[in-house]
Amino acid sequence: MTDSQLSEMLRNPFPDADSGRGVVIAGPCSAETEEQVMSTARQLADAGVGIFRAGIWKPRTKPGNFEGVGARGLAWLRKVKAATGMKTATEVATRAHVAAALRAGVDYLWIGARTTGNPFAVDEIAAALKSAPDTPVLVKNPVGPDLEAWIGALQRLAAAGITRLAAVHRGFSRFGPSPYRNEPEWRIPIELHRRLPGLPILVDPSHIGGSRELVAPLAQEALDLHFSGLMIESHCNPACAWSDAGQQLLPADLASLLSSLVPRRGDAPSEKLDMLRAGIDAIDTQLLALLRRRMDASLEIGDYKRLHAMPVVQEKRYKALMEERVAQGEAQGLSAGFLRELFQTIHAESVRVQTQSEPKA
Repeated sequence: MTDSQLSEMLRNPFPDADSGRGVVIAGPCSAETEEQVMSTARQLADAGVGIFRAGIWKPRTKPGNFEGVGARGLAWLRKVKAATGMKTATEVATRAHVAAALRAGVDYLWIGARTTGNPFAVDEIAAALKSAPDTPVLVKNPVGPDLEAWIGALQRLAAAGITRLAAVHRGFSRFGPSPYRNEPEWRIPIELHRRLPGLPILVDPSHIGGSRELVAPLAQEALDLHFSGLMIESHCNPACAWSDAGQQLLPADLASLLSSLVPRRGDAPSEKLDMLRAGIDAIDTQLLALLRRRMDASLEIGDYKRLHAMPVVQEKRYKALMEERVAQGEAQGLSAGFLRELFQTIHAESVRVQTQSEPKA
């Protein structure tokens, strides 16, 4: 299935979305007790939230942690809908989860990051949904930064006739220190939007940030990048939450956050913007020419190393080059992370050029 074929099949799962801030899905990480669910839901309904989320089954990294109340919590979601008028959403990972959620009248199902990367599990969910193909399904990105796996999960669902689809960007796991629980890696959902422009993409700032303090700026960034809405965790008593306590907001704090967001929905062209973009285009042309020159130089270096039986990768040189380039760039106000990623990519291409070039006659 091509991107264009998938795009043609997609149907909007959010026909009633707010045209300003977009879709808002909110609720606790986990449904813990009926009292907790109902208290949170009533407060979120007062805040204007239209879709209530709660995890019924919770996949956890290690055994022994709270893994959800199970199917009995679905009755609480039914009560939320009856009492508040909100639609409901929960995560599913197996055929049994899907069947139980559909029987309980859950409006939206989402596939979590661990499940998205498992094609057998996605196929099982798709097969379970064939009897209810109009069910909207939200697909979170896989744990690792793998765009093709994300698109593949969407394709599997669409091939089974489930076409009311949306994506949820919840960030990507990455080794090493970071201010985020999961790296935003915005370029990946942006590329997903480029390839599937008709697919709504929500952002989950709770799982990206991993802390309450980061939710608001990440939510604003999501709107600045023109994504379709937000999925945010909110709990009536976050300090006592049974899972992800540090990233959940009080409903009142969520209401304040939503009222503070500044949507950027205007896309009218302006003469100044056109001029600035033309400047970017000219700079990019220069960058491409410089990169071509650098690869030509790498080709010559490869010929020299081959002639003198030298290994292509010179580890000491690479380490010194990386440290020097990062220091030079930081002195000009560029971020170290960007510089390392940039020069790692350039170095990888230089190695490819040197190893794949033909020896001169």
